[in-house]
Amino acid sequence: MLWVTARTMTEKIIGHGTWYDKTALEVVERERKLGRSLDLIRTEMGFGASGIPHVGNVSDAVRSYAVTVALQAQGLGSELIAFCDDKDGLRKVPAGFPRSLKKFLGFPVTSIPDPFKCHKSFGEHSSLLLLEAFDKCGVKYTFMSAADVYRRGLLNNEIKTILSNAKRVGEIIKEMVGQEKFEEALPYFAVCSNCGRIYTTKALEYLPKEDKVLYSCDGMEIKGQWFKGCGHKGEADYTKGEGKLVWKVEFAARWKALDIRYEAYGKDIADSVRVNDRLCREILMWEPPFHSRYELFLAKGGKRFSKSAGTVFTAQEWFRYGSPQSLNLLMLKRFVGTRIVSILDVPAYMNEFDELEDIHYGKKPVADKREFSKLSGLYKYCWWLTPPAKPGTHVPFNLLAYLGKVAPKDGETQYILEKLREYGYLKEQEELTPRLQERVQYALNWNHDFAEIKETKKELSDAERAAVQELAQILHADLDADQVQTAVFNTARKHNIPPGQFFRTLYMILLGTPAGPRLGPYVMAMGRQNVVNALERALGK
Repeated sequence: MLWVTARTMTEKIIGHGTWYDKTALEVVERERKLGRSLDLIRTEMGFGASGIPHVGNVSDAVRSYAVTVALQAQGLGSELIAFCDDKDGLRKVPAGFPRSLKKFLGFPVTSIPDPFKCHKSFGEHSSLLLLEAFDKCGVKYTFMSAADVYRRGLLNNEIKTILSNAKRVGEIIKEMVGQEKFEEALPYFAVCSNCGRIYTTKALEYLPKEDKVLYSCDGMEIKGQWFKGCGHKGEADYTKGEGKLVWKVEFAARWKALDIRYEAYGKDIADSVRVNDRLCREILMWEPPFHSRYELFLAKGGKRFSKSAGTVFTAQEWFRYGSPQSLNLLMLKRFVGTRIVSILDVPAYMNEFDELEDIHYGKKPVADKREFSKLSGLYKYCWWLTPPAKPGTHVPFNLLAYLGKVAPKDGETQYILEKLREYGYLKEQEELTPRLQERVQYALNWNHDFAEIKETKKELSDAERAAVQELAQILHADLDADQVQTAVFNTARKHNIPPGQFFRTLYMILLGTPAGPRLGPYVMAMGRQNVVNALERALGK
């Protein structure tokens, strides 16, 4: 097989022209230089099971899977390992869960009963919500449970090596991040055989001939919170899964034991990744995987998403208003740079995905070949390189939402169908396609859950601002559709704005797209007051 080298990337479009194709090639080149087998290149993403998973957790899987798919597209075997950290202990009661869980603080999440009584454990309840989102997004993965991995002894060799070199491990951790506690304690959390907690134990001594760790359940402070121990002294057999490695060393053990070649990470765990990279090389004698670092999504107000604090919105919420492909687009369109996102962004991503589809199928020309390849490639990755044979019918999300808002109750779908025919989106006898039916339902769900339809933010010039303000005043009058159409033309000319430009401005405000149905009839269908309210919101009133 002839491989294009990284040096020629600026001269030739790689694969489908995306960042993921480039990254896959870099992974392959690195593996070839290391002399490792290319028969199966494993990527990995890890996730917790300590609360309701948010869209940021989904992004880890979507981005890593994109590299997996890019590797497969280059003719290589690749699989994504979705590793669930369900051996970790519960640190606080997450938002949305009953306070009765407080008595289980410090317990491994898979040993805590599911408070909703629908899964085997609290940990399984949390993790299956995320796996459900992966499935909906089309991510294919091999699931691994930390509790099961430790119980089956898949990390036994790495645990043995780490514990045998615990003194040097502690020195490296202190040297790199200033943490001194692992100079005194082994980097291992035993599950107390008396009280069942994991974060309250201190690993004191390693017995290599017996594969055991001696511990005392003294209690421990984690992130300013004290977890009280029961005082028990005991021994844990690590070959039977009676404990787990601490995070500062566990990544390294997983990478070697599972033969991981690529893993992306968020900047919040950058220190842990740096430490594990070094431990992987110096203690386990294994070259760590190729990494990509990404910035985190932030909630409105600039706060980090947090399962325990409840500052989240979930993939399941997104799927109520938008397609899985639109969520994939949110994850894949940009890898670097912090982004503030909320559920209110769904309509914009639905419209943006339509625009990508138009570009891919040549309905919207892009002159630059490299830019076209990148945008077309992004579209294809949102479908995991299996896009539909032809584009769907594109109707702006806000148009559907407005139509649903004014439609007669229990007759919304038929009303919307008739209006789409009237506006020219569908032919006279044409019915709604399955994709368009889904989109109509998304819009109806939006209307049911939100009082207002979110307009697209658009920077207005002074002239445009004055024109929009004047048009909003004019629409208070009792006008028919033709008079509304004429008013738009006259207002544009009065403010020295080309009419076509002013129409595009209004369409962007009302529909989130630069074009739409004839504006006069549309305003009448929406109701003049609804349109006035939307224009005034765009003006910040």
